[in-house]
Amino acid sequence: MLTGLDVFLNDCESFKKRNVALIVNHTSVTSGLTYSWNELLGKGIRPVRIFSPEHGLFGVEQDQAPVVSGNLNGIPLTSLYGSSYGSLSPDPELLAGTDCVVFDAQDVGSRYYTYAATLVLFMRAINGSGIELIVLDRPNPISGTLAEGPLLYEGYESFVGLIPVPTRHALTVGEMALFAKDYFQLDVDLKVIKLEGWRRGMYFDETGLPWVPPSPNMPSVDAALAYPGMCLLEGTNISEGRGTTNPFLVFGAPSADPYKLLAHPALKGIKGASLVPFFFKPTFNKHRGEICGGFFIHIRERAVYEPFKTGVAVVKAFFEECPGFEFLHDVYEFNSVHPAFDLLCGSSKIRDMISDGYSVDDISETWKYECEKAADELRAFHLYGV
Repeated sequence: MLTGLDVFLNDCESFKKRNVALIVNHTSVTSGLTYSWNELLGKGIRPVRIFSPEHGLFGVEQDQAPVVSGNLNGIPLTSLYGSSYGSLSPDPELLAGTDCVVFDAQDVGSRYYTYAATLVLFMRAINGSGIELIVLDRPNPISGTLAEGPLLYEGYESFVGLIPVPTRHALTVGEMALFAKDYFQLDVDLKVIKLEGWRRGMYFDETGLPWVPPSPNMPSVDAALAYPGMCLLEGTNISEGRGTTNPFLVFGAPSADPYKLLAHPALKGIKGASLVPFFFKPTFNKHRGEICGGFFIHIRERAVYEPFKTGVAVVKAFFEECPGFEFLHDVYEFNSVHPAFDLLCGSSKIRDMISDGYSVDDISETWKYECEKAADELRAFHLYGV
């Protein structure tokens, strides 16, 4: 198995004469676990600038925390995640003289995850500039065969949703770049360096590649698989497990009774996973220092597990049985127009249906057709077979 970075490094001699910028973080490593920028320096290619996405170059900062710019061994290091929405796109002055930008960061297979959004905003920023963009592809860690969840609706675009793909999109980051170029009709000289040896049905732990946690709260492949559903809790006052060693697999609240919740009808239809009553005390984020009742989700059959539907079921159960449950209305990823839950879902439809008492099956029917249709249309951008 070779990543796009591995393939690129095998044939990059011509880039010694070019002004190359990087969009990378700590996941930009070879299959032998050396950083891309060090490999390039060893080959006589010195980047003119390094851009880093949310969490920073080494994944130091927590979610939604501004990252400051600086330098790395004398190379200017510019954060693409500051204190405002404008900071998410590069200042045109910083691209003066640059003729090539290389993107390499590990995505986790969900529309919410912001690294692909960073790539899309960068593509829009260099539209018509003549700057070549090279995307070094990496595996979709939760496979490229199973899509699930609603699409992004017009008016709900944000940094956790810029392109209308299903929540679990089943694309690699290279395929998303190809779709974004087509969707926004961008004049970008885009080249995707494909993986070698990856098939769409593979999960990351089947690739033989080392798992580098892409962000501070993504410790495992199972956390990434749970994320398309459990991330919905970010739009509520229920802890999604930040401040524990198993975020997105552990969740709950101080007022929650897991044994009572376990009897809720919404949690009876979960496929491919077991919810085990659990208590935990977050060290930071929601309910810091408080004992929370909730669950540890154990994913047992990946082929039938439905992460987004599971997340909706969990939210519905907590909404109806957990005292003090709230949908949050604070600023979320620089957006104060819509509640965070709606931004994550791509519209207000699911929150409204939960509030109105619809069943999980009725709610899931609202996205089934649009998801299947979108997944079929996105096959035009697939670079890999099953």
